[in-house]
Amino acid sequence: MTHPELTVGVLGDGSFEFEQHWSAVAEGWQVALDVTFLGLHAVDASIRVSIPVPGSTDPWWLIPGAFYGENRPADNDRVFPRFQIGASTQADHAGMVSDEWHFRADRAATPAVFCWPAPSTAGLAIATTESSALGLSGVGFGPGFVALTFPFREFPVTYYGDGTPREAEQETHSWSPGETATLEFTVHELSADRHDYARVLRALHGRSADSAPLRPWVPVSSAADLAAHGLLEWHYDPDPGVLLETVGFDREVSGRDGKSVDRQAMHVGWVSGIPWAYALLRHGLRVGRTDEVDAAARVIDFIASNLSPSGTFWGVWYREHGWTQSWTHLKRGLHSRTLGEATLFLVRALALRHDPVWAAAVRSNLSVVVARQRADGNLGSIHHAETGEVLSWVGTSGLAWVPALVAAGAEYLETAARAGEFYASFVENEYLHGAPEDVDLAPSSEDGYVAVMAYMALFRATGAPRWLDLARRAADWTFTFRYSYDVSFEPTSMLGIYDFGTRGADQASPSNQHLHAYGLVCTQELFELADATGDEFYRLRALETLACFRQFVARHDGDFNAYRGMVSERYYQTSCFQPKGMLLTLSHAWSAGVLLLGCEQAISAGLDGVTAWASPSGPTRAARKST
Repeated sequence: MTHPELTVGVLGDGSFEFEQHWSAVAEGWQVALDVTFLGLHAVDASIRVSIPVPGSTDPWWLIPGAFYGENRPADNDRVFPRFQIGASTQADHAGMVSDEWHFRADRAATPAVFCWPAPSTAGLAIATTESSALGLSGVGFGPGFVALTFPFREFPVTYYGDGTPREAEQETHSWSPGETATLEFTVHELSADRHDYARVLRALHGRSADSAPLRPWVPVSSAADLAAHGLLEWHYDPDPGVLLETVGFDREVSGRDGKSVDRQAMHVGWVSGIPWAYALLRHGLRVGRTDEVDAAARVIDFIASNLSPSGTFWGVWYREHGWTQSWTHLKRGLHSRTLGEATLFLVRALALRHDPVWAAAVRSNLSVVVARQRADGNLGSIHHAETGEVLSWVGTSGLAWVPALVAAGAEYLETAARAGEFYASFVENEYLHGAPEDVDLAPSSEDGYVAVMAYMALFRATGAPRWLDLARRAADWTFTFRYSYDVSFEPTSMLGIYDFGTRGADQASPSNQHLHAYGLVCTQELFELADATGDEFYRLRALETLACFRQFVARHDGDFNAYRGMVSERYYQTSCFQPKGMLLTLSHAWSAGVLLLGCEQAISAGLDGVTAWASPSGPTRAARKST
């Protein structure tokens, strides 16, 4: 078997000698590149290895967790890196548009670059580890090639989480005369089916898992108790009955206006609201905590009793001015993902505790969305709060209505199935986008969770193999955002001090490059997918995430400068928004809520006592590095 052509170049000065060693492995080739510096005086330089991808007329790119196709739709209202053929001018780069991009490896859930040069054409991928003998690695691509850089380069600009590009960054290694370094990576030929990335990523996950042992701090039941305490103690406000979206770790800190930094707001779903009240209700009923049950019911009552004039839930409640729209630039717009998710968990809450107001709210939401469904099955992405007009049909956030429709009963199944068929092409084309309110139409990990929940709901109701296959594909796409390795942190950073293991955490999106726990929302569905397919990989990946986020749930007041039960939203694993290794010092209602939900679903599946996932033991980072 002939391996692809490899080009090696030097970024910087100096004379080097290269020796390639290729060996075939099950999923491609393992390559060891010996690099020897031949100069007589020390130089600073980095090494670039690239593989040509001929015929790149309409390329499709994948850097797991960081880049998907064009990555940013041209009219997206949030600016972050976008690919466009021929975009190579300074003006293009100022708008974060380019035909060539290079990134530091810790931006990627798996440090790899996949390319399909044109539709229905076989592709190529190259992958490495986060770090090499030369430092932090880099991944990238450009017209007709995929590449790795040792150490990394960020080009043509550096993205730091907002619309203002930072200067390009070039990391170098200081080479001594006669020094030799060995760089290791893998190369993979891909079929014309873009989903072939799943085969490669599964193999790469298998290679890295042993060096990234899971080490949760607490057992599942303890994490559930802590998260429930956090929701009740810090986020719940009985007047008027809300789960405040964020509360500060430091209770003495105030904002510029002298008021608490706590966000006096509640979404009906997504970052607060019914899903996490449902999790609290479920926990309270299981452990016999009437205060949790009463608090959860009060939150759900408040939301269900205040529908918008159009018949759906509102988007957000603010203490200063009450109920209003979602986070969208479309005036009076309500976001389908938030509404659909809230409705689904209200249906689930009704299964635990019947309430006529809750039931009426479910019927109202579903009746109006059924009436708004387009002939092709699209359920719409943004709905007007007063008129009910669908303001946007773009993106896949409407998929969030599907599991709610299925869960509500047979009368809604036809609508759900037509929607499932409409959105199936997005799954098959490997480009779901638009689920979170805060990134407009960007692809995100949350789009994957929504799709997994939707197609598993349809399979659960019908047993149709098509729905199961779409659920499997959606889960594989979701796992592109899931870190397969442990990021290395400076030992004096917050995440370094606590030896935070990133395996199992998800990159939020290419726009929001931080780790989050929202993947726990579909824990139950991934368990069901494993059962239905007989493939334990899906259960393993769900349990990885549950283990990962049983780190950094505050076990006592003062734990990592938080209060008992607080859970952060953001873990900074790369240089974006904050320096790498920092932790957002705000507890989020959804972060505690999704941890509680995942724990409750694992307990229901009989997995609380699985010692492999409950023990905090495991080698330290220093011990792992020495092996």
